[in-house]
Amino acid sequence: MILGAQSVLGLIIGVAFLVFLVVKTRIHTFPALIIAAAIVGLVGGMAPPAVADAITSGFGGTLGSIGIVIGFGVMLGRILEVAGASERLAYTFIRMVGKRNEEWAMALTGYIVSIPIFVDSAFVILTSIVKAVSRNTGKSVLAIGVALAIGLVTTHSLVPPTPGPLGVAGIFGVDVGIMILWGLLFSVPIIMVGVFYAKWLGKRIYQLPDEEGLDWIRPEQPQNLEEYYEMVEQKNLPSLFHSSMPILIPIVLIFANTIISALERTGGIYDYLLFLGSPVIAVGLGLIYGILVLTRHLSKQESLDKMEEGIKQSGIILLVTGGGGALGTVLQESGAGDYIAEQIVDLSIPLILLPFIVSSLVRIAQGSGTVAMITAASITAPILTGLDVNLGLAAIAATSGSLVFSYFNDSFFWIVNRMLGIRNVKEQIITWSIPTTLAWLTALVGLLVANMFV
Repeated sequence: MILGAQSVLGLIIGVAFLVFLVVKTRIHTFPALIIAAAIVGLVGGMAPPAVADAITSGFGGTLGSIGIVIGFGVMLGRILEVAGASERLAYTFIRMVGKRNEEWAMALTGYIVSIPIFVDSAFVILTSIVKAVSRNTGKSVLAIGVALAIGLVTTHSLVPPTPGPLGVAGIFGVDVGIMILWGLLFSVPIIMVGVFYAKWLGKRIYQLPDEEGLDWIRPEQPQNLEEYYEMVEQKNLPSLFHSSMPILIPIVLIFANTIISALERTGGIYDYLLFLGSPVIAVGLGLIYGILVLTRHLSKQESLDKMEEGIKQSGIILLVTGGGGALGTVLQESGAGDYIAEQIVDLSIPLILLPFIVSSLVRIAQGSGTVAMITAASITAPILTGLDVNLGLAAIAATSGSLVFSYFNDSFFWIVNRMLGIRNVKEQIITWSIPTTLAWLTALVGLLVANMFV
């Protein structure tokens, strides 16, 4: 049995060393993550072979679940850009919501899309639209991308049928419909705060994708793209139907998979729908549609070259995402998160905050939001059941606590920053760690207010 205090010491030293390596040395983020994972495990009291096993299993487990999706998604995004489909979608999208409302529109998109779809997959699929909206409006990609990401992560963390909230509802014995209602309600102020922050961030870090969509530029002043709206109709862009199908196909299929899984339907046609709705297959089908329909004006070699450009982009994303998964697994197996959670149970605090605090500490300790909320629910549900606590609010407390300060051991931290072209560590913290913490604080205020009336 690993001593709890020693595992927490390993966590502190490992994270401190990780920050030092990334900020003060020339060591790349990927090996820094692996080094930090090893330090956490060894100092925390794990046997050396167990540390190595946790690193490899964490890396492989993370990429096993989302690696292929990232690869397919980046290739699909490149095809959407080259074919002009992303420009068609961006133009239609902007015309529908009106100029100067792009951040709100992207946040609303995330709010809806992430309910049935895994948040990492959804962001990868929609990144091409983020780039197009940024390039075609002159707004910083940070403003557009962070607004989308905060919309995605909020409902992914709070609203069933995503796995975390669904599991928490089951542990607390809360009706899924009630959980959905509470989750959607709490998501609104969180997303509003996130959009305001995204707008501020876009002014602080003004960054646009280049014309090819392969690199990033930071002009002195916003580009004047008013003529774009007059010129776009004269371009030979694909139709809205064909432009949207590569995105709608995986969304619809994954949503069907989620519904069938929630209803526990199996056998016959349900098995085939579950197969088609798995993220790997669904995104792959969207990619195939894009290749067959949107690249007809390109030669075979040109089409292959464009997809390989996307593959090159995905390489570093896959490595750092897997590195974050390795660190998270070591932190989990060292016992640091469980130890911290058990200690906080003994504190004299409002009962509704108990699952919130436990979830927050576990999230910081090991990186996975789903693990954090499930752990918090498992520890606190037996304590709160039968007490004067609204279990629906308690379930939301467990899920919203997992929003706190996304950083190096969170795979979504790396996906957001890398796909938005943010490489500087300070800017990475500003781009994603700060808005998730603001979301966490907003949820905390909402919990305290709701607890006064419910």
